[in-house]
Amino acid sequence: MTDWSGAVPDRAGAVPDWRDGVRSVLADAGADGWLHAAVVGRPDECIGAGSDVPVVLASMYKLYVMVAVCRSADAGRLDPLARVTVDPARHAPGPTGLGAFADNVELSVRDLVLLMMTVSDNTAAEVLRGLLPAGAFDEALAVLGTGLEDGSGASGGEGALHERARRWGGTDYEDAAHHLAHDPAADAVHAGDPAYVTRATPRALCTAMAAVWKDTAASPESCRFMRGVLGRQVWTHRIASGFPQETFRVFGKTGTIGRIRAETAVVEPDGETPIVVCVVTRAARAEANLPRVDASVGAVARIAVDHLRMSAFQRR
Repeated sequence: MTDWSGAVPDRAGAVPDWRDGVRSVLADAGADGWLHAAVVGRPDECIGAGSDVPVVLASMYKLYVMVAVCRSADAGRLDPLARVTVDPARHAPGPTGLGAFADNVELSVRDLVLLMMTVSDNTAAEVLRGLLPAGAFDEALAVLGTGLEDGSGASGGEGALHERARRWGGTDYEDAAHHLAHDPAADAVHAGDPAYVTRATPRALCTAMAAVWKDTAASPESCRFMRGVLGRQVWTHRIASGFPQETFRVFGKTGTIGRIRAETAVVEPDGETPIVVCVVTRAARAEANLPRVDASVGAVARIAVDHLRMSAFQRR
């Protein structure tokens, strides 16, 4: 269980109501979880529970791949308009995008990024990782100010992404999200898949996403491209489900493995400073379809965003 006593108190030092709300939402959904949320550009204005607990990234690792691709394009080391032929038979099959195709496809590097992020295309992600110049991924991590970890706990980079996950040697962590990345069955089948063998903290994921909004993850032009891509994600059943489309815009990337359902997103209320939020849930059941848990991600995000907005209003 997440230790909610470690969450950030409000300015008066009292336990804010948001904790009870989040705990109730997750309990009703049959899950527990981890949370971090912060005002973009003002990282000290934040709340969280388990903010610094490493969790399995699932498809959220693709955010880092996108940044690495864009930085490589900025440096002239990778042409975003270059045509790439993809043979789906040479990659692991998947339910979306190129992974579901039967025939060869030719498309540009930037369209591979679009597929990777909007429909979480695993084949597109695998192809893009193969196209990255040497050192590009490590450079992106350094710029974002946060690293990934592989299954052994070593700081991540290109070597960590492709190295086989090793046992933890008995290290005992509180959350099963860690152990999911080291399940023997997953280790045997998905040893080279970053979604299974890499992890980061909710705070680190928020830092990476906020860098895209501050134009520090890459060039301003590339950051605009990334924001546009993140705003076109087709999955709206998690964080976006907690916010009315008329007054909020949501830009995010989901991640799903086993009992883990998560998303990192930037929420933009009309006329207000954006807020970045990461919600990672762990369901009590291992069923593939758990809509109440999916919806709880949005409900938790809404509680966090509303709390930060109200705190900002009270400081005026």
